[in-house]
Amino acid sequence: MKIINLKYLLFGLLFCMMTNIVIAQKAKRGTKKTSKAKTTANIQTTEPAVDSSAILAAKAAEETPVVKNDSLPIKLVKRSLRADEAVETGSLHDRVPLAYEHLRADDAAFRQKLMREIDCREKINLPFMYSADADDGNQRFISILLQAIQDESVTAFSDDRFTTPMIKAEVAKMVAGEEIDVPIYDTLGQQVGSQKKRNDINLDSFYKYHLKEEVIFDKESSRLFWRILGIAPVKNVITSAGIDLGPSELFWVYYPDMRPILAKYEVYNPKNLSARLSWEELFENRIFSSRIIKTTMDNPRDLLIASYPGLKDNGLFQLFEGETVKEKIFNYEQNLWSY
Repeated sequence: MKIINLKYLLFGLLFCMMTNIVIAQKAKRGTKKTSKAKTTANIQTTEPAVDSSAILAAKAAEETPVVKNDSLPIKLVKRSLRADEAVETGSLHDRVPLAYEHLRADDAAFRQKLMREIDCREKINLPFMYSADADDGNQRFISILLQAIQDESVTAFSDDRFTTPMIKAEVAKMVAGEEIDVPIYDTLGQQVGSQKKRNDINLDSFYKYHLKEEVIFDKESSRLFWRILGIAPVKNVITSAGIDLGPSELFWVYYPDMRPILAKYEVYNPKNLSARLSWEELFENRIFSSRIIKTTMDNPRDLLIASYPGLKDNGLFQLFEGETVKEKIFNYEQNLWSY
């Protein structure tokens, strides 16, 4: 009896195993069918989505005129391959100007804006025309300005309020004039084409600069401060028709942006070669000669002194008017003190 029961038990276990195997095979076949269906569903082609913003951006880029940002027509100065100085001057080129003292508007008891003209032909201003070459470029002051614009260290502006930046091509046009077509000839002397070139720049023709500054008497420190705001080279502009437009400002550079650059350039000083000043120190210590050509003092029409009634054709009286403005500022400061 026990043997019969054991046979039935074994038969039941075998039947259960066979049933599980069949069910598992059916389940596997079902998963294969569903995966195939999913695969075919994913393969179905769909229309690509159109990015309207990209199309609009591409159209705007096509419609926007491309302005060529030319380099400035300045001479490339080669660096020395050996030490060209007997002393170590590497640290001098890492100088950083001191930060300005903060001035509160409420403490400004006196504020006037002035515009000065620096004539480099005067003896004290001759360092502006120093024409030697060094590893940091030509040492003329106009070369320092142009090199800073070329290196994009500063921005050139077309006005003395610094509202309209100029690209390099515009600065090159103001400095060297319009590009002209220069014919190209072959070895037989026949013209084979033309090339646009600019005229060579005579750097010695830049001998005047305009300086915009503000004079402030700070009652908190009881001092008179002179803060330079901008510098502009001046040149006699002659049109292609030969018409002389007279002295014109070519571009303006914001002086606080130029201070870190000017601190790295030394000023030529033939009287004291052992202790040269930097250009930043020259301007801050006001070691230059200039005359006032415009002021906000008693000038409701915002005119240049040369445009005052009765002074247009009299340069001597214009000079006297500028000296009168200097005297008024000096007397204002002196009258604040009583002994």
